[in-house]
Amino acid sequence: MVTLSEIRPGAYFDSIVLMQLQRSLMELEGVLDAGVVMATPANLSLLTERDLLTADGEAAGADDLLIVVRANDHEAASAALTQVDSLLERRRSAAGQSFRPRSLEAAAKALPEALWVLISVPGRFAAGVAQQALDLGKHVFLYSDNVSLEDEVRLKQRAVREGLLLMGPDCGTAIVAGIGLGFANRVRRGSVGLVGASGTGLQAVTSAIHNLGGGVSHALGTGGRDLKTEVGAATAHQALDLLQRDADTRVIVLVSKPPAPPVAARLLAAAHTADKPVVVSFLGYAAPGRKLDNLHFAASLEDAAALAVELAESPPPAKVEEAFAGPRRYLRGLFSGGTLAYEALQGLQTLLHPIFSNIPSEEEQRLVDSMQSRAHTILDLGEDEFTVGRLHPMMDNELRLQRLRKEAADPEVALILLDVVLGEGSHPDPASELAPAIAEISGRGDVAVAALVVGTDEDPQDLEAQIERLADAGALIFRTTGEAVEYAAQRLSREAAQESAQVPLHALEGPLAAINVGLESFSASLQAQGARAVQVDWRPPAGGDERLMGILERMKRARD
Repeated sequence: MVTLSEIRPGAYFDSIVLMQLQRSLMELEGVLDAGVVMATPANLSLLTERDLLTADGEAAGADDLLIVVRANDHEAASAALTQVDSLLERRRSAAGQSFRPRSLEAAAKALPEALWVLISVPGRFAAGVAQQALDLGKHVFLYSDNVSLEDEVRLKQRAVREGLLLMGPDCGTAIVAGIGLGFANRVRRGSVGLVGASGTGLQAVTSAIHNLGGGVSHALGTGGRDLKTEVGAATAHQALDLLQRDADTRVIVLVSKPPAPPVAARLLAAAHTADKPVVVSFLGYAAPGRKLDNLHFAASLEDAAALAVELAESPPPAKVEEAFAGPRRYLRGLFSGGTLAYEALQGLQTLLHPIFSNIPSEEEQRLVDSMQSRAHTILDLGEDEFTVGRLHPMMDNELRLQRLRKEAADPEVALILLDVVLGEGSHPDPASELAPAIAEISGRGDVAVAALVVGTDEDPQDLEAQIERLADAGALIFRTTGEAVEYAAQRLSREAAQESAQVPLHALEGPLAAINVGLESFSASLQAQGARAVQVDWRPPAGGDERLMGILERMKRARD
């Protein structure tokens, strides 16, 4: 047996092409084994494990193409290496694109109607290619992984400013105008639009929608890190806004692994402003319930698909109540019942941010000083810090009355939520003390007061009389925490519009045309679905020499 190697410096081919070439070499007469790789350290290790790495091959660099052939004899090995170029040319002819521009600029001239650029080059080059695509005013499907978080934030901030959609990095799946990008299933067109930080999650839900008889308008990927704190769901917000404005989309589905809590709150607050139902499938996320106004929380990916199909066939939701106007925008909850306070916090933290409490579910929600509220605040006034030397607030309203007047005097407070818990052992007539203070506040007209009344018609305080007196004082009456949370969410969770240019709706219009940089299979897939595509004959800049790349980039910035 003889093993021969050939190094082609700076010759770049994507992994699928290399795999096909390797398979073709192994089919040649006399060839026992073959390895065709870009000579990264990881790939060299794989060749070593297969006993294919020769001494000559060890000299290859990460941006070099390394071809190794093991054959019965020297003649067979040499003959195989001489056929590499013809095998590559045969594969290129089969791909059906005779002209391959060498740059994005040339590709854009060759296919001027292309609004999209698909990028699947090695991660250390991907940010640069994405930057070039944005320079050309193109939307980006960035499949490449191993892009730094700093580059992702920088690229997305620019895309948001310029009204361009950048899906990724590490975005595996999207469907735009019925055309699948990357790894996507073929599904019928319909009225369900999706935003997903999970590629396989998008595939699972879109496939299930199709199998249930529904259809997909668009499925927009964001990349797995988009809902992290550093990125702030930049792409998810853009995609949500696009689908909200898209006339073909009746229901929106959000799919992700657990997002950062503040990011989830802002995204769900934005979703809550939509005049369409939004199905939320955040795997592992502690949902506040099954439904919160137009938000529907799914227990699984399959459940998300079923909900979306059902909602797509239902009448559109009724218009939500108008938000509180002016500078008053915060909620203060003053509870005597600790469990009621915590239940309210769990529901409200879904949409309101920032929210603080003396019984936080997350440590960043903890009040520094329970005597001083911040932003949205939920207080359990029955905690030890408030009851030392005084009766529990279910029996004594004095502390709560003091806090009620203090919160009402805060110029940023719009809504105060109280619980009124009846029953044995509780204050014999809480409304007699609370109603005058509520009437005083409600009469001003700038702060609303809501009362969550817990009790039965057999309680000694007379449930109906308590409700009537509180309502006459101007209090909004709720009988469950869920009702109170939904009202507060409707009136307070209004996500401020991003200071950015909106992505124009024509980004979603067909027929789709795209430029592909990287995996040639993506280009072939687009063409097989009826889209127009041009494949760029991409090579690492400066032959992959990072020092020279830096010099060229500095020269470009100086020229620009």
